[in-house]
Amino acid sequence: MRNQIDLLAAVTVLGVLEQAYFTLQVIYARRKFKISPPETTGHPEFERIFRAQVNCSEYFPIFVSLLWVAGIFFHQGVAAVCGLLYLYTRFKYFQGYAVAAQGRLGPMYASAWLLWLLLGLAVAGLLAHFLLPGSSTWMAALMQPLQLLSAW
Repeated sequence: MRNQIDLLAAVTVLGVLEQAYFTLQVIYARRKFKISPPETTGHPEFERIFRAQVNCSEYFPIFVSLLWVAGIFFHQGVAAVCGLLYLYTRFKYFQGYAVAAQGRLGPMYASAWLLWLLLGLAVAGLLAHFLLPGSSTWMAALMQPLQLLSAW
């Protein structure tokens, strides 16, 4: 069973580490600009870093849920690749937002697109599971080219 969810688990842990990194950046910005909790306003750079961290945290439960449902019911490898791309776009979002508010836009759209993709994969996998007789055979045939690529 572990080999059926190992990629999902790895992407999840990587995502948790990314969230920890974002939180540490807020702590460093608080120290740099001398802004004590619970204050959330102050220097514009601090406010951008704080907002970037909060925005990423707000979407993290949605991301993890879709990652696991898509990975279990559609294909682990495809979901894991989407998950890695999502984490990369959120990292770029954080970096861009920390510099300027406009710097967040491209990565924000890319990460939203990836969430929609994960949602589509999750829905497709669930529909196949519940509605198609022998959906495991159908999904195996559909995923065979992807499995060949992942073995490579």
